[in-house]
Amino acid sequence: MNSLCVSVDNLPTIRGHALTWATNQQAHKDGFVAFLANNGIAYPNDPFPNRLFVGQKRVISFSDSTAIQELADAHREHPSFLVGYLGYDLKNQLEVLCSRNPNRLGFPDAYFVEPEWIIDFEEDIVVIRGEGDPNELWNQLVAFTSLSVPRSKLPAHIQCRVTPNEYLSNVRRIQQHILAGDVYELNYCIEFFAEHIDLDPLSTYLALNERSPMPFSSFLKMGDRYVMGASPERFLKKEGRNLLSQPIKGTIRRGRTSDEDAALRAQLLSSEKERAENLMIVDLVRNDLARSAKTGSVQVDELFGIYGFQQVYQMISTVSATLRDDISWADAIQNAFPMGSMTGAPKIRAMELIDELEVSRRGVYSGAVGFVTPEGDFDFSVVIRTLLYNAESQYASFSVGSAITYDADPAQEWEECLLKARAIRDVLEASR
Repeated sequence: MNSLCVSVDNLPTIRGHALTWATNQQAHKDGFVAFLANNGIAYPNDPFPNRLFVGQKRVISFSDSTAIQELADAHREHPSFLVGYLGYDLKNQLEVLCSRNPNRLGFPDAYFVEPEWIIDFEEDIVVIRGEGDPNELWNQLVAFTSLSVPRSKLPAHIQCRVTPNEYLSNVRRIQQHILAGDVYELNYCIEFFAEHIDLDPLSTYLALNERSPMPFSSFLKMGDRYVMGASPERFLKKEGRNLLSQPIKGTIRRGRTSDEDAALRAQLLSSEKERAENLMIVDLVRNDLARSAKTGSVQVDELFGIYGFQQVYQMISTVSATLRDDISWADAIQNAFPMGSMTGAPKIRAMELIDELEVSRRGVYSGAVGFVTPEGDFDFSVVIRTLLYNAESQYASFSVGSAITYDADPAQEWEECLLKARAIRDVLEASR
């Protein structure tokens, strides 16, 4: 693999220019772009790198039965960077489960490519890697001038797939299942959508990223299908033999003044309900990691950490483990997927009830976006606070949810969903 290291004066400007160049270049090829960004946000055990993947040297083929293992096989046959997503409905391959709702977005359950180019943005340098001529690529990037024509500036009409009363009724149904002992926590999600919407995906992503900068920001272009993510949550990271998961449970808005902000932070930290929800999922993650870990190596590095983002405070815990020698990187993903923070516990029964109660197929939402390195390390975020868009059918969708426990207040859970949906709604409903 050839490489080029270039010193730059204004890295954010170059980074944005490179993303615009890549998206415009690949639009002519109906091709692939993946952009991961951390927005300069400090995060325990490091956020995503600022990294751009361009072009598709190889598209991984998946069947309907063993996608994660097929990804591992493709990597073993030719170790390389692989980047893409694992959709939530891969659960049906891992357990005896099904998905009854239609695939309105038309995204496949998994999509990964070996990119032609990897471009890293590190402090004051740009590093380009690929099998072609990196100097030629850099010259193309620098010389690029956008000729894109602005889209119409009509605000989107956002609809919710369930009414407030339907939502409240379903939360009460979940609480009856909890009372009956079926589950003790369930992550219930609802879909917001817009039909016949002509989005400019890149400008929409940039607006979302400005409105809600996150440590696991992502933009994926797969032909006419787009993922525009502002996720605060890590699903799973592997570095050497170390595994790391950082589930989020517990959300509260930011304050309008410094005093209100501090009070809200303290309120989240002291909330017995939020701490109980977080602890339940930490226990589930510990069990998931234990399936891949050396005996006695699973530990909780941080419990109930409170981290501030532009719109909200989140309660984040960190669980780590050491991978057993007989467990591959793909086994580690498969043993923990889908992430417990998006299902509930016990996991299988929670997923059965999710499919009974929810009226939208989750698809990419509550799956994982990320990359695998040639060495078999990886980093994947949880697909939340993410807009999905099919430009061919002009259908846009984003979902939000919360953990329902027996003592949850249905009206408060509805308000939490609206809070989580606010950033994307603001971007879509504003004049574009």
